[in-house]
Amino acid sequence: MFAVLLLLAGSLAPGGRADSQGSSGVLLPVSGPIGPATSEFFVRTLGEAAEQGASLVVVTIDTPGGLDSSMHDMVQAILASSVPVVAYVSPSGARAASAGTFLVYASHVAAMAPATNLGAATPIQIGGSGSDLQPAKDEKDGQSGEPGTALERKSVNDAVAYIRGLAQLRGRNIEWAETAVRIGASLPADEALAAGVVDMVEVDLAQLLQALDGRTVKLQSGDVVLHTTGLLLREARPDWRTELLSLITNPNVAYLLMLIGIYGLLLEGLHPGTMVPGVVGAISLLLALFAFQVMSVNYAGLALIGLGVLLIVAETFVPSFGALGLGGIVAFVIGSVMLLDEGVPGFSIAWQLIGAMGLAGALVLLAIVTFAVRARRRPVVTGTEGLLRERAEALQGFDRQGFVRVHGETWSATSHAPIHAGQWLRITKVHGLTLEVEPEQD
Repeated sequence: MFAVLLLLAGSLAPGGRADSQGSSGVLLPVSGPIGPATSEFFVRTLGEAAEQGASLVVVTIDTPGGLDSSMHDMVQAILASSVPVVAYVSPSGARAASAGTFLVYASHVAAMAPATNLGAATPIQIGGSGSDLQPAKDEKDGQSGEPGTALERKSVNDAVAYIRGLAQLRGRNIEWAETAVRIGASLPADEALAAGVVDMVEVDLAQLLQALDGRTVKLQSGDVVLHTTGLLLREARPDWRTELLSLITNPNVAYLLMLIGIYGLLLEGLHPGTMVPGVVGAISLLLALFAFQVMSVNYAGLALIGLGVLLIVAETFVPSFGALGLGGIVAFVIGSVMLLDEGVPGFSIAWQLIGAMGLAGALVLLAIVTFAVRARRRPVVTGTEGLLRERAEALQGFDRQGFVRVHGETWSATSHAPIHAGQWLRITKVHGLTLEVEPEQD
């Protein structure tokens, strides 16, 4: 239903694609964490700008960084673009950190607004962060060499080579680019201009377009002179597809979809034929798996979450007085923490959500244990044991053996005391089909 509503809203709302008539420039905002939704919208908009004959694309950047794969897609789209791309870190107070720095270096023209900054481009590996890198010993002389493990050094060296190549292509400061990757250096706008990291610092878009007029940029097809006087920029807006992808790939939403999927399928398995839990669970789980497929997911954490849920459910069928359930909660919380890389800006699960889900699991476990303890203390009401201490009515008077009525049934009974007809008795023992009774005390 949610997807249908988004589809209808997208069809009724003004088109997210820019209209090519009466304009010759595109304003493409990149804000927030860079992920699959951002890269898909970015690449598609650049392609549309080329098809519509736009003379310039201005990319406004304000991002803390994001996923490496999404950043590579965006950089490749810039390098292959037949339309000049201007990266503009704005408004004042914005930043182009981590992946944003690569976008600035890849663009044909790099500009910043006052009071902005860029840098801190050290790549983050799953399970660690750039600040966790420790000096490693050189294999030959035992002296400290490059930081981190072999995998971390490979990742850093790969990022260094990548940004150096971009810097050489655009004629920007190569040494500082390497420093931004290796040690996470950052620069404010004025220092970045003085260091040759960016090409200009302009207060707003109007001054930026004025400064760009007559500037020559190098495309794959050759040199192009920019004519930006009186240029009208049309802002590209995300359509419903991008909004839906952005929602699904939100780590907190993907986490909830996964839990809904797991519990929905378990409920369908325990109560076959209900249909609704199974359908909702299957759809939610598929959406969650799609989201995890495009994000940096720790599959050990995913397995721990699944194990934790199964142990909590198993506590209902195999009462262990909390042992299985407690282990399930521990596995669930640890798996949730491990699931996504906390070092990637904007792509980690909120600890409040993990805590709420863990608390919900603990409450379920507490309810299961409480019911199990109550059931253990409750007297048996069926079978032979259920007859003990029950009341019986004598159908006749007898000294040793006679007949009594229990729960509407006639039983043979024995007693060590004389019994008279209609007397109420208590069952003390059961011998096969014969009850041993005694007179009930007032």
